[in-house]
Amino acid sequence: MRKFIAVLLSLSFLLPLTAFAADQGDLLQKIDALSKELDRLKVQMQDMQKKETVKEEKINMVEKKAPAAKEPSWLEIGGDYRFRVDSLSGNIHDYVQYTGTPGISLPAGAMGPGTPATTFFASGMAGSTVKNDSILLNRFGLNLKAKATEDVQVKGRLVMYKAFGRETAAADLNNYFADKSGVFDGNIGHVPQDNTLRVDNIYATWSNVFGAPVWFSVGRRPSTDGVPSNLKDNKEKTGSAGVPASLINYAFDGGTIGVAPDIDKLPGAYAKFCYGRGYEQGFRTSGTPSVKDVDFVGLNLVPYDTENLHVELQYDRALNLFSNMPDQTTGNFTSVVTNVGDVDQYGLLVSGKLEKLGPGDLNLFGSAAMSKTHPNENLFSLPFGAIGGQQFTNGFGLMYDEGNKQSRTGTAYWLGARYDVKATGTKVGAEYNHGSKYWLAFSPASDDLWTSKIGTHGSVYEVYLIQSLNKKPIAKRGDAFVRVGYQYYNFDYTGSNNWLGEPKKISDLTNSAAGLGGTQMFAPLKNARDIYVTFDVVF
Repeated sequence: MRKFIAVLLSLSFLLPLTAFAADQGDLLQKIDALSKELDRLKVQMQDMQKKETVKEEKINMVEKKAPAAKEPSWLEIGGDYRFRVDSLSGNIHDYVQYTGTPGISLPAGAMGPGTPATTFFASGMAGSTVKNDSILLNRFGLNLKAKATEDVQVKGRLVMYKAFGRETAAADLNNYFADKSGVFDGNIGHVPQDNTLRVDNIYATWSNVFGAPVWFSVGRRPSTDGVPSNLKDNKEKTGSAGVPASLINYAFDGGTIGVAPDIDKLPGAYAKFCYGRGYEQGFRTSGTPSVKDVDFVGLNLVPYDTENLHVELQYDRALNLFSNMPDQTTGNFTSVVTNVGDVDQYGLLVSGKLEKLGPGDLNLFGSAAMSKTHPNENLFSLPFGAIGGQQFTNGFGLMYDEGNKQSRTGTAYWLGARYDVKATGTKVGAEYNHGSKYWLAFSPASDDLWTSKIGTHGSVYEVYLIQSLNKKPIAKRGDAFVRVGYQYYNFDYTGSNNWLGEPKKISDLTNSAAGLGGTQMFAPLKNARDIYVTFDVVF
């Protein structure tokens, strides 16, 4: 019995040991698994710590750059590209003009230093039509703005403008208007020429002079494409640096001094005095007659300038105006022959916007201008052989013919409207302008291919439609649009955009010898048309 009990006791001790051994094995497995899981978590924690470190480094870098990012950039770059196609046609009236038959020959230098030997003659010309079914144009502009110091900055614009298939301006120059008869300082970069990138304007401005609301600016001026031509061009107005296009659209070098007082009842008001050098004669020899420098002075007053109302007045005077365009890259004259007198211009422009008029905004403008000539005795003389071989000598002064010296007063007005539909990005515009017999504008840099419509002795009608592509802008001023337009010129008198000789009524011109008194330097168009399409990209 005692043996049996001892065996039972032994078995009772063995059973717990077996169970304990089994539990211990499971525990070891769990510990091993937990250890492995802990190692894996440690690796994950290390990875997370590395990522957090990188993130903190990036945050610190951004925080360091943030103050600098708040400061404006010292350099801004923008620009535009334009593809344009025009279809041009016009009608020439009967007239008498210099032609290709033998006439009076002049030796080299007779028409001024550097001019070649020239032959002049006259002959009757029957009326005819002229056209260019299509001319394709490329224009690229690059705008730069650099801030040098707190109140001093430099702005500039470089332009390339050429016709498809030509590396000269010959394809788009004409023998009908003085402003488009050659390339010279006043229109270079605005007449299609070649693929050279030229300086259109570059000028430095010092603002807040001595802490006063005064600025000084000097350089090649932004004196082209001013208000209100910006509406048709679908761009913002130039601002206080520009000039009204109704008087001047001429690329010249000069400077301005302006003041912009802070007057509550006259928001945006400013005034400026302008100066420009239109022609530099160079060295002069004492005791010998020579051509004088040509200068421009003007006063521009803007008493009110807001987004919805702009009022602008300007007076300017051209001093010692040249007889012919200087430095032409084409034609017979490479230097000025003589000075023919002075010209005064007066202009008033009022433009504004009526917002939320129906589905869009209505932009309106009206401009009135006057010019007055002050001629001297100097003539631009062209002797030539008349019909039948009879010599005929004629000279042309500042808006007068030889023996008929007079001061001439001309007037002009320009009206326009553009309706903008914001939802579709569509803009529809119409313009009309009229110039009298003796009206004189300085606008050879205009965008018009026939001639600057603002200097027309007659009427010009124009309608256009602008359609934006409505794409999300990426560039600061990003935009892309198509423009379709139509211009119709109706000329009453000759001499549009030309200050030499007295304008003649076109309907009175003949092609007979009796009409020699109306002999023309340029073929007189009585009407002209231009249908154009552009594709513009602004960046």
